[in-house]
Amino acid sequence: MRTLRGERLRMAREKRFKSARLAAQAMGIAVSTYGAHERAETPGGRDYGPDEARKYARRFGVTPEWLLTGREPFPEGDEPPPPKVPVLGYVGAGGTAHFYDVPPSHLDEITPPIGIAENAAAVEIRGDSLGPFFNRWYVFYDDVRRQVTPDLIGQLCVVGLADGRILIKQIQRGASEGLYTLYSATEKPIPDVPIEWAARVNVISRSSDRE
Repeated sequence: MRTLRGERLRMAREKRFKSARLAAQAMGIAVSTYGAHERAETPGGRDYGPDEARKYARRFGVTPEWLLTGREPFPEGDEPPPPKVPVLGYVGAGGTAHFYDVPPSHLDEITPPIGIAENAAAVEIRGDSLGPFFNRWYVFYDDVRRQVTPDLIGQLCVVGLADGRILIKQIQRGASEGLYTLYSATEKPIPDVPIEWAARVNVISRSSDRE
């Protein structure tokens, strides 16, 4: 018997969450959007695409192919696969982050260390930009860009500057209000620069996928 995409999404979600609301909140998705996806291919519903299917599949322990096509058997196991996070780019000389200009569905994904949040992302370290021991390790960080708040002072962060540079540096207060000095282990400090946004680094680690 053929099932609809929305029905398959609901079946998968019920393996992990009692309600669509709880699932949406856990994934940081608007409840109305997720609810419409569970009604996909029916009046009043909204279809979801490959990017959403990949996210839902990781969370619910099924495959994107099954959600989108129904051609594979419904997975019966209770244990979901390990969560993955996207590799958005790499860190090069001077702690400068370079992000790939590709659709999300074309990005590599890796298994993060235990305890990393659902909204995390990663960038690969190339060379000795963050120290001589971290070549081909990964920086896992909260993929939420926000203004600098007191809790980020003294923390290693991904920071966006007004001149367009994106760096991975420790944030310290600068000489005056609204300015900050950026530190790293391998470069001279960058004094008194405004920061447009910052995202806290959670951990620098190898990925078990690449060992």
